[in-house]
Amino acid sequence: MPLLKKAHFIRFTIGVVMILFIVKLCIPSLTLQREEQDQEGSETTAESELQDDLAQAEQPKVSSNGTKTSNPYISIAPPAAIDFSYRHPVRGVHSYNDGFHDVQDVQYPTARQHGVQPLQSRNDVSRSQHKLVYIGASPYYIIGHQMQQSIPYLVPRAAHLLQHIGRSFIDSLAAKQLPLHTIVVTSALRTEQDAARLRRTNTNASEQSCHRFGTTIDISYRSFYDVAADTQEPTSGALELKLKQVLSEVLRDCRKAGLCWVMYERKQSCFHITVR
Repeated sequence: MPLLKKAHFIRFTIGVVMILFIVKLCIPSLTLQREEQDQEGSETTAESELQDDLAQAEQPKVSSNGTKTSNPYISIAPPAAIDFSYRHPVRGVHSYNDGFHDVQDVQYPTARQHGVQPLQSRNDVSRSQHKLVYIGASPYYIIGHQMQQSIPYLVPRAAHLLQHIGRSFIDSLAAKQLPLHTIVVTSALRTEQDAARLRRTNTNASEQSCHRFGTTIDISYRSFYDVAADTQEPTSGALELKLKQVLSEVLRDCRKAGLCWVMYERKQSCFHITVR
C-alpha cells in the first residue's frame, strides 16, 4: 500500500510539471509578465535600500565638542573641475598658531573614540589588521624617509581623510599653477614600544600620544615630494612658503568642515592631525 501511494504521488508530480511546461510553451506571455514584475520589484527594493543608506549617511554626526557636523564620508566628494583660465591666488591662513590650536586635550578623546586599542609592539599589528588600513602606497602622498618611530597604518576613516588632504593639495597646486608636489607623512601609528623609544630622544613626545590609536598623522610643512624631480627634500625660499600656505588652506577647510583636529607643531615642522 505505501508503494502504491508513492507511485501515485510521483505520477501526479510529473503530470503537473508537464502541464505547466505545456502552458509555458503555449502562452509564453504569462511567464514574461511574471518575470517583469519580479524584476521591477527587485529594482524598487534596491532603490529603496539605496535611498535609505544615503539618508542614513547624510544624518549629521555629533562631534566631541557637542556640535553637529556632516558625515565626513559624504562631505568628501570628488573635487569640482578646476578652472585654468586664471591663476588662483595663494592666501594661506592668518596665523598658524591661532588657526591650528587643537591641543592634546581636544585630540586625545577623539582619538580614543575612533581608534584601536594601543598595540604593545609591531608584532601585534597582524592581530588588528581587520581594523587598520595600510597607507604605504598612494598617488596623493608619500611616506617620509624620516618615519622611523611609527608604521604606515591607520584606521579606515583616518586613511580616507589622508587621501582627501593629499588629493585636495594637488588640486590646489594645479589651480594656483604651482609645481606639482605631494605631501609627506612623517608619522602615523605608533605602538607602545615605538612611543617609549621616541620619548627617550624627544622630550616633547607625550606618553598618552594620539598616534597610538591609528587616528593621527603628522604632515610635514617643510618637506614635500617634487614629482618632476622625483625627490623628497626640504623646500626653501618662496616655494616653501607657498607650498606651506597651500597646505594650510586645505587643512583649514578640512577643520572647518568638522573632519579633523589640527595642531601646528613648530619644533617638529609638521601639522599634527587627528580624524574626527
